[in-house]
Amino acid sequence: MRSTRSLGRLLDSPWPRSGAAAFAGTLPVLAFPAPALWWFAYVALVPWIALARTAPTARRAALDGWCGGLGFMVAVHHWLLPSLHVFIFLIAALLGALWAPWGLLVRRLLGGTPSPARAFAALLVLPSTWLAVELVRSWQGLGGPWGMLGSTQWQVGPALRLASVGGVWLLSFLVVAVNVALAVLISVPASRVPAVASLLATAAATSAAYAWAPRADVDGRTRIAVVQPGVHNGSEQRFAREETLTRQLAGRDVDLIVWGESSVGHDLGDRPDLARAIAALSRETGADILVNVDARRSDRPGIYKSSVLIGPDGPTGDRYDKMRLVPFGEYIPARALLGWATSVGKAAGEDRHRGSEQVVMRAGHLRIGPLICFETAFPDMGRHLTEDGADVLLGQSATSSFQHSWAPEQHASLAALRAAETGRPMVHATLTGVSAVYGPDGERVGPWLGTGASAARVYDVPLAHGVTPYVRYGDWPVHGALLVLAVLGVTEGVRALRPRRTGPEPLVPRARTARGSPARPVR
Repeated sequence: MRSTRSLGRLLDSPWPRSGAAAFAGTLPVLAFPAPALWWFAYVALVPWIALARTAPTARRAALDGWCGGLGFMVAVHHWLLPSLHVFIFLIAALLGALWAPWGLLVRRLLGGTPSPARAFAALLVLPSTWLAVELVRSWQGLGGPWGMLGSTQWQVGPALRLASVGGVWLLSFLVVAVNVALAVLISVPASRVPAVASLLATAAATSAAYAWAPRADVDGRTRIAVVQPGVHNGSEQRFAREETLTRQLAGRDVDLIVWGESSVGHDLGDRPDLARAIAALSRETGADILVNVDARRSDRPGIYKSSVLIGPDGPTGDRYDKMRLVPFGEYIPARALLGWATSVGKAAGEDRHRGSEQVVMRAGHLRIGPLICFETAFPDMGRHLTEDGADVLLGQSATSSFQHSWAPEQHASLAALRAAETGRPMVHATLTGVSAVYGPDGERVGPWLGTGASAARVYDVPLAHGVTPYVRYGDWPVHGALLVLAVLGVTEGVRALRPRRTGPEPLVPRARTARGSPARPVR
């Protein structure tokens, strides 16, 4: 009994409790790298919710939310530690603060013994708040939508089908809603009825969406080859290996060949010999080649990362310049203020320049939509390329610096979500792995090219041309979540501003003696 009281006092102190919240925030990350643990995301938030709802004060609940967010951000980006060093903890602390209001609302709605009405409100408000947090941190200046909670479901067929309805946003909402319902079911016996009802309602709604969503009907096929050179020191050695692997594709009847990000280290205007060599490969294989140039432009100032399509006669004129750059990796936000980051990590010594618009290219009979590196994490970019008529989405990536982490696998998994959202197949081609291909329903096509592998592989890629609800209606789960929070804000505002009615004092008859005369006060 004494040890139990000591443990209670220990957890009631701010920092050990907040350490527990930070640890709880890391739990959802376990569902990212391991395909067999996709189900863990549906229970991973329960300890965090239990901590926040039992916080003795609102300030402590906000601290629990902040520390949990900090732990989540560090865990989901831990593979950046060799590049950013201590700077990653500062970034995680800033982004973790976005979860402080979430912790407050957990206590506000589920603290103590919540009524069934409050429990029902929590099942709608808390997932909406989580989506608002993901919306804010998805801004490219804050690191982009890497590690969204719904991304843990990339290998689950029914979840991918739901992604075609509401994108990864809908999956995040459902994952949080199930966690909230389970937390209520476990921790609040008086509200178990609404918790069970919400679980049943969620199951019914998702089943209806699953049945209603149009399927990606395959109406053709194309053969696309991925060239993955593996780990090489220097752009010249890499280019030589890419040439060798591409020649192996001659006579394989491929329609398109895709090289990874930074596969060409010199601007083709400055090095026409490289353009001629790639054009010769195109003639030899009978396919256009999509390369990626990471170099200082000869026709304009600055360094760009560009997808360039090259045919048998040389560059076709189709070029896409990367629009969304990686903070600190490709540019430093507010360099005059944060330029010191280059001295403590592998931050960009010089800012890359951005492109101005997305481009759909034509490679033979195919219309292709290129994305570069972490642009594949943005749901809206794949949706816009599909709206512009792309038959296939192509992601060119390079994760050479993170080969001994789970970043390559997670990056490749994002392509499954983009394919399912848009109803278009997606090819994810990298320099050193993992390279992967997914069909229009998000299911994997053929084997992965793993980290460190050096090979050229041909994939028979199914094509589909229907319009998914997500492409048609966009980020409607986010709009719905913001509407829920707006209604909550108005309701709380009205409640706070409502004047308290002060009616007249009750008329109490004076006490009387036995003779009926008024009683005199006792002195």
